[in-house]
Amino acid sequence: MFGRLETMLIKEAIQILRDPKMRFIILVIPAVQITLFGYAVNTDVTHIATAVCDRDNSATSRDLVARLERSGYFDVVRRVEREEEIRALLDRGTVRAAVQVNRGFEEAIRAGRTAPLQIIVDGTDPSTARIVVSYSVKIAERFSDQIRAEHLVRQGGRATEGGRVELESRAWFNDNLESRNFYVPGVIASMVLITTMMLSSMAVVREKEIGTMEQIIVTPIQRWEFIVGKLVPFAIVGYINVIIVTGVALFWFRVPLRGSVALLVGSTALFLMSTLGFGLFISTLSRTQQQAMMSSFMFTFPAMLLSGFAFPIENMPRSIQYATYLNPLRYYLVIVRGIFLKGIGLEILWPQVTALALLGGTILVFAVGRFRKTVG
Repeated sequence: MFGRLETMLIKEAIQILRDPKMRFIILVIPAVQITLFGYAVNTDVTHIATAVCDRDNSATSRDLVARLERSGYFDVVRRVEREEEIRALLDRGTVRAAVQVNRGFEEAIRAGRTAPLQIIVDGTDPSTARIVVSYSVKIAERFSDQIRAEHLVRQGGRATEGGRVELESRAWFNDNLESRNFYVPGVIASMVLITTMMLSSMAVVREKEIGTMEQIIVTPIQRWEFIVGKLVPFAIVGYINVIIVTGVALFWFRVPLRGSVALLVGSTALFLMSTLGFGLFISTLSRTQQQAMMSSFMFTFPAMLLSGFAFPIENMPRSIQYATYLNPLRYYLVIVRGIFLKGIGLEILWPQVTALALLGGTILVFAVGRFRKTVG
């Protein structure tokens, strides 16, 4: 029995590794993709190209503009004299924000009056625009607080102000709020999903297409041995992807790994049950490798959209939120990010682990049942 299984495993390993393109996909593509994701998928907003229209041209207005530049969020690339020039720069996309200081700015401040300051942002990207406005508001508030303090000092400290609430914020698990720390661990889940499902979806149909399925059926090999022999090499490929992507995340992007490596390995095995099961099911339904590849893509793309990889599930319509409970990637993403960023263990992640085990087992059993009907 084990001799037949060993032969099947060796056959599949040779078939995978003898193809140079397959070796490239297994060993190189994961590192390339996580590097692209790490650098390209970045929602941190810094060095915003900014235009300045300083009509006051006073020491106070120049100090304010200097504060914007020193913050690291705004790069003043143009200084203009008229509002029309601001519109032209925003239309062409030369700048993403503009600061306008009107005449009388310093005079109003010295007189203790409110001095208006205008920030104009490109709202075609609303999320970025909100962040830019938030940055500018904070800088303006700090500048205003300093002006108020200086005014009190000039009055000899006799004036008093009412009580104030000072907010001090602190982010746990991702101190600097770097989006890379959020997205890079998610690449592990997406790579395992895409690679293992695509490979397993072509496992059986490839044998049909090249005409070797009939030869395998008439051999003494049992059906379960055939399935195990087909899927185990792909599971190993999945682990190789996890190792490569994790290594790049840790040593290149410096993403912290605070949790249990054993839990990561175990949860990956449960996730592989789902991806390989789906792939096997697709393979039994398809007649050609092209059909299998297209079918796997039709599953992986919605699975990533409905997993919380890029968009919060809480923001989706209620009916769609219910549908995500059938998505194994949803649970694996929570586990991976929890292990990397929070360092939490099974005592917290047991609902996600349990859901993965139930989904993976159900999918794999269903796929094996379908496979029996196909080759029986």
